Amino acid sequence: MRATIEASGGRGIGGRAHFSLLGAAALVSVGYVDPGNWATDIEGGSRFGYQLLWVLVGSGLIATLLQTLSMRLGIVLGLDLAAACRRYFPRALLLPLWGLAELAIIACDLAEVLGSAVALKLLFGLPLLAGALITLGDVFLILAMQRRGVTGIELFVALLVLVIASCLGLQIVLSRPDWGLVLGGLKPQLDGANLYVAVGMLGATIMPHNLYLHSAVVPRGTLRSSPEEARVLHRGAWSTAFALGVALLLNAGILIVAAAAFHARRLEVPDLQTAHQLLTPALGTSVAAVVFAVALLCSGQSSSITGTLAGQVVMSGFLRLRLSPVWRRLLTRGTAMIPAVLVLAIVGEQGTMPLLVASQVVLSLQLPFALVPLVRLTGSASIMGARANPPVVRVLAVLSTLAVVSANAALVWSILQRLRERWPVWAALGVLLALIAAGLLVWTLFVPLRTAPEPPGNPLARWARRLPVSR
Repeated sequence: MRATIEASGGRGIGGRAHFSLLGAAALVSVGYVDPGNWATDIEGGSRFGYQLLWVLVGSGLIATLLQTLSMRLGIVLGLDLAAACRRYFPRALLLPLWGLAELAIIACDLAEVLGSAVALKLLFGLPLLAGALITLGDVFLILAMQRRGVTGIELFVALLVLVIASCLGLQIVLSRPDWGLVLGGLKPQLDGANLYVAVGMLGATIMPHNLYLHSAVVPRGTLRSSPEEARVLHRGAWSTAFALGVALLLNAGILIVAAAAFHARRLEVPDLQTAHQLLTPALGTSVAAVVFAVALLCSGQSSSITGTLAGQVVMSGFLRLRLSPVWRRLLTRGTAMIPAVLVLAIVGEQGTMPLLVASQVVLSLQLPFALVPLVRLTGSASIMGARANPPVVRVLAVLSTLAVVSANAALVWSILQRLRERWPVWAALGVLLALIAAGLLVWTLFVPLRTAPEPPGNPLARWARRLPVSR
């Protein structure tokens, strides 16, 4: 097995395919319980109680559908989503799609920086800035695990998820939620007050870089027969549903604990540190605060691994460029450090929660630019053949896309309305950016897919290969 995940790599189909499919789904699912999820779930639970639980459930169902499509794409085509975009979409569209995918990875990495830094402070008393700088060292952990192949990474991530689940289970027991109110939270209710947090929860639950990653880590190779391919796709769908079902329960657990411990007691939670401090008096034991910090640290480290792997897939798939894992990690983590350090220096520690939630809103805004190519590619009979999405799945995929785009559009409109009242110049700039994004999305939606052989590599990739950080 190759030490790194490549756009044309993956794992071959064999007798251990079912275990590989479950491992791939588990690896992807950990991105759904990263520190950004913690921030949006705690924000939603502490401010609105159980009101937004339906957003988590709906987002989880959409995520399961989309990750299943990503899995199908990787198995049937033998390409990850980024490489498939390079193969079938016009070259002029690849650079903006790549740039937006990188922006999503940086936004996700920002949440991991802040979440891990907060956890290190809670556990060991380290200043947030020092904790953020320490997170740069996780690249060496990732390199050590990559030498053992993808399976070693999956086992390590599964262990971290088990720790997170155990910690949240204990917190739910200690918080004693009102299960009648929990069930009431499944009734859709949305207004201007909770729209921003709801969109943040959407971006935290359906993460664009995970769509690229899943298609790269599923077992791929030459299938001997159509029935064999059908069995693998069937097993992959069930594995994905199981892994993301676990992730959904973990996210729901975070929101339920926040609602029961903070909202029910009318406690304000401006940041993760305050949440940690309030858990002891709210639940009557210091154990809750300790397991909170441990789970947060495990969450940051596990999602950091998947973010690095997704970054390698995106760059290799779109540009046919493979950076050294060390440089790749330092580049994205260093970029994420800039806003983190600025917020800590200017606003202080109380600015971490708003920045964490904002990073997840950015993920939601980037999501359509990964979702539309995925839905188009998997729905095309000329590309997927007999494995193209059946009519029911196609309708569900289109409805999911419309739901995500509509939620983003509603949030952008509300933000522009507020900007127009206070800062008209910034509102005009926002309108321009929104129109550019809308134009790019429409282009991605309606541009004819390419059927001719893929043209030679682009000049950007040829230039980048000369850099000393590439390999």
